[in-house]
Amino acid sequence: MSRLYLSPPHMSGRELELLTEAFESNWIAPLGPHVDGFEEELAARCGVGHAAALSSGTAALHLALLLAGVGPGDEVWVSDLTFAASANAVVYVGATPVFVDADRDSWTLDPALLAEGLADAARRDRLPKALIPVDLYGQCCDYRPIEAACAEHGVTLIEDSAEALGATYDGRPAGSFGRFGVMSFNGNKILTTSGGGALLGDDAEEIARARKLASQAREPAPHYEHHEVGYNYRLSNLLAAVGRGQLEVLDERVAARRGNCARYQELLDDLPGIDFMPEASYGRSNRWLTVVTIDPAAFGADREAVRLALEAENVEARPVWKPMHLQPVFAGCRVLGGRVGEELFERGLCLPSGSAMTDADLERVAELVRAIGRG
Repeated sequence: MSRLYLSPPHMSGRELELLTEAFESNWIAPLGPHVDGFEEELAARCGVGHAAALSSGTAALHLALLLAGVGPGDEVWVSDLTFAASANAVVYVGATPVFVDADRDSWTLDPALLAEGLADAARRDRLPKALIPVDLYGQCCDYRPIEAACAEHGVTLIEDSAEALGATYDGRPAGSFGRFGVMSFNGNKILTTSGGGALLGDDAEEIARARKLASQAREPAPHYEHHEVGYNYRLSNLLAAVGRGQLEVLDERVAARRGNCARYQELLDDLPGIDFMPEASYGRSNRWLTVVTIDPAAFGADREAVRLALEAENVEARPVWKPMHLQPVFAGCRVLGGRVGEELFERGLCLPSGSAMTDADLERVAELVRAIGRG
């Protein structure tokens, strides 16, 4: 059988037209009109004033922290259940990450645990400089109480929405919360530019400064003049052309991913021990990945047995993110809570979720899972 990947790119054809246009106009240089157009269209889609198109979501996180004035001696609190990039950027600026556990009802950062932790930190005069909550697997965090807690204590909010383009919270688009929003367009994301990302925000001067820092911090002079250290973080005109084509079909991609999850639920909901990542009542997930938890006592096999059985049939599945406080690279970092993320990692499995999957593909995966349970 052909391999089913977890989340492969899905091109519409429009991307090639825009790439051809860039080639024919000879805008092959790093910047160009497609970068400008992509930034404008992305900002409009995400409900923010401005966007800086960058080489990765990690670059966007790094720049957001720099613009927020985070540096050595500072703490940045980060969702514990996330990909390592969310925490790596904190280390780039010399700060210390502190991890905050997930809420069982949404799998995203626990607002009550955050509020309690910030109140305690205020009493100790040890508040974090910034908070990075992560919109997990396409689902926004519960931003109303998170924003309130950050505002009360003067903590800069940086929304890591790398996985959630097209999702909403209370009708507002993902990426529009806090001082900065961050997007990723990596090859496995719901919108891909092969590699890429964006920094979002409403302050024109801050986003302009991000663009400068991302362009080696070059000063406006006829020669190469530099007054500060910069970075090579800008998205190329060619990749921005791909992004513009992808953005045109974003609603279709979200509908397809949500349809995948709904179909998996129809096919697997009756199995004992199988539960799906809940969709929070406050928003609409893009269902970037369909994620299940497996109770081995009820199902008859654990998460890893299911993953290996799927791999033996050429189907890619992956465990839920390993919590940051369990990662060797962050050994010794403080964590608020931690047990929820640990349990989700132990039992959670991401199923193939590409937006080009057919019903036959979904049935193939479901039948394999059912067979493992019967076994």
